[in-house]
Amino acid sequence: MLFVTIQDLEAAINYWRSQSPSLGEELQLCPEAAALAKPYALMIIQGSQRVPMDVLNINAKSAIERYLKITREN
Repeated sequence: MLFVTIQDLEAAINYWRSQSPSLGEELQLCPEAAALAKPYALMIIQGSQRVPMDVLNINAKSAIERYLKITREN
């Protein structure tokens, strides 16, 4: 996969949040959702519909790849 869409990022964030809800008074996101939040926010600000996978950091890339693998298996 060369690109990830904003819809995939949003779905992945929602998936990871459902697997591991926010914690504490500060409502800290789980590591996977937190890793995807920054590229998602940047895409919203920039009005982008997709982003190259190679610009994601290793944590974000891992989170989106694992999400896509899980959802494609079902």
